[in-house]
Amino acid sequence: MTTKKKLRPQIEDYAHLEPLPDPPKEPDLQRRMTTMAIDKVLTLHFAHRDDVLICGDGYLRREATNNAEQLAPDCVVTFGVNPEGIVARNGYVISEVGKPPDFVLEVASRRTGRWDYTVKRDGYAGYGVREYWRFDRSGGRYHDAPLAGDVLAGESYEPLPIYREPDGLLWGYSAMLDLEICWERGEPRFRDPDTKEFLPTPEEERARREAAEAERDAAESERDAAESRAATAEAEAERLREQLRRLTGE
Repeated sequence: MTTKKKLRPQIEDYAHLEPLPDPPKEPDLQRRMTTMAIDKVLTLHFAHRDDVLICGDGYLRREATNNAEQLAPDCVVTFGVNPEGIVARNGYVISEVGKPPDFVLEVASRRTGRWDYTVKRDGYAGYGVREYWRFDRSGGRYHDAPLAGDVLAGESYEPLPIYREPDGLLWGYSAMLDLEICWERGEPRFRDPDTKEFLPTPEEERARREAAEAERDAAESERDAAESRAATAEAEAERLREQLRRLTGE
């Protein structure tokens, strides 16, 4: 995997910079729920690293002051950066970060669906975004496909292969995330390419953790009960030995 040379040293201290304005957003609860689900799963997966930015809904610009740049990705992932500073900036400024995002994903909406796979596709290629993915929970009503991914080849994108499994699940491999991105009955899922196991959602991870804790508690209770039974048996055996000594005069 190759990486582009940084445009300039990355800004570490964003405290002196004014936050970028919020992009205008038309309410779309389905899109919002999908992007939140994606953010949560990826944040949990990369929680062991402190140099990974996972965010969205802020402007992506080459320069902070260029208000003609209006692209605002639903999900941005990039590695080797100062995520807290970029979040405080309220947007991703390529000239400040020193590199374009490694990964961008757009979730289809009624109003912007066509924009995602035409204008935004060309725009993200121009910015140098390594991978650009699109997810349409409607199955392709708003985008050109339920699931699509592109990889940067030179200055333009080439489509990544998307596979369909017998149960209707669609998936493609993201080299930037080293994960399979899946469309499962209209829901976004991420899968380990080696084990083919889905990454847990925060709710699934919490349920798994609670089940493991309950299992540990049950094991500890059984161990305590076994130790109590053993102590009771030993006390009874000692009582019988003492009774036998009295009877035999020993």
